Amino acid sequence: MNQLRAAVAAASHQLADAGLLVGTAGNVSARAGDLVAITATGVPLGACTPDDVTVVDLDGTVVEGALAPTSELSLHLGVYADGPAAAVVHTHAPFATAVACVLDTLPVLHYQQLTLGGEVRVAPYATFGTAELAAAVRTALAGRSAALLANHGSVTLGGSLDQAVENALLLEWLCQLHHRASALGTPRVLTEEQQLDVIRAALERGYGSPKGLRE
Repeated sequence: MNQLRAAVAAASHQLADAGLLVGTAGNVSARAGDLVAITATGVPLGACTPDDVTVVDLDGTVVEGALAPTSELSLHLGVYADGPAAAVVHTHAPFATAVACVLDTLPVLHYQQLTLGGEVRVAPYATFGTAELAAAVRTALAGRSAALLANHGSVTLGGSLDQAVENALLLEWLCQLHHRASALGTPRVLTEEQQLDVIRAALERGYGSPKGLRE
């Protein structure tokens, strides 16, 4: 598990460098089989080391590490219980948090949002670290790779730790886009048909996958 703990620490640094994590706010985890490596509570994530990452089983029992896991452990374990996610990222990113203080959903302004599943839901406010918050986030994530937490922050998941991080970065960009567009006027939302056209085009062209040149 040493490699996974190191990867979680490195992902925490990447998110902090991008401005999505500040101080001890936020948490990152990655799953390998029946074990989850997750950032410990009270750790400044921009300086997180592998020793600051705790390993738990799917019941939340600590099996490796000297520090208590994040207070949002139940949220992470709940997401893993719901599907095949390999990693979960929770941030208090500035634009995502701002949007979560105002909107009930983040509408689709740009087609890249479809990689997150479409319109991003905002989970109702609940106190951090509670079963109520964990349940609300799991509901908001149904069929999605991202959710916003009202007056709190955001959660993204992925089939890999890299993908979960990329989804967090994309979500923050989309929230910033909405903020800037709203400052100019009423944002123009993509219709359901336009979204379906994007999905069809992506499937036909293999959008997002590298392709070699044919001779």
